[in-house]
Amino acid sequence: MKFTRKVIAGMLIFIGASMSLMGIVIAEALSFGYHVSQVISDLGVGQTAVFFNLSIIMFGSLFVAAAYLLRKAGTDTWFCALMALTGVAQACVGIFPETLGLPHQAAAAIVFISGCSMAILSFRVFPVPWAWISAALGVIILAAIILLVTEFYFGLGKGGMERIIVYPLILWALGSGAMLMAPEK
Repeated sequence: MKFTRKVIAGMLIFIGASMSLMGIVIAEALSFGYHVSQVISDLGVGQTAVFFNLSIIMFGSLFVAAAYLLRKAGTDTWFCALMALTGVAQACVGIFPETLGLPHQAAAAIVFISGCSMAILSFRVFPVPWAWISAALGVIILAAIILLVTEFYFGLGKGGMERIIVYPLILWALGSGAMLMAPEK
């Protein structure tokens, strides 16, 4: 197998998404008294801060590197720009924990909005059916953002609704990374 820029980008996206997901799950397990109705960023302070924040920073950094490689490989400029923006903001979520207020909130909002846009726009990058699934994940993220902002949590709590934004983005990254690693025919 030839390790093209797209294949390496796929590896970076997949590894970053895996690290982020495992960072969340492990931090939840290690955080005494934590409940999934709490916001995910609560894991970025206290006893799980170093572990959680490093996984988020690495995810963002790998996203930026993947965006660079994809752009060099000729992938859509807007898609790559949104991926890079998502990655930078993701890293900032870990660099600026929620105790810092506005920088953290702004970074999280950028991740949500640019990640949603990137998932929807990826229909221009990936073949069907992944293009359709990507757009659907983006629409789910968008709907969850609207519900989060309007405080309609449907019994999930703020953290539960936040997960309806974050988990589809991680699923998108895992699937997209896998698609990029697949041999071209």
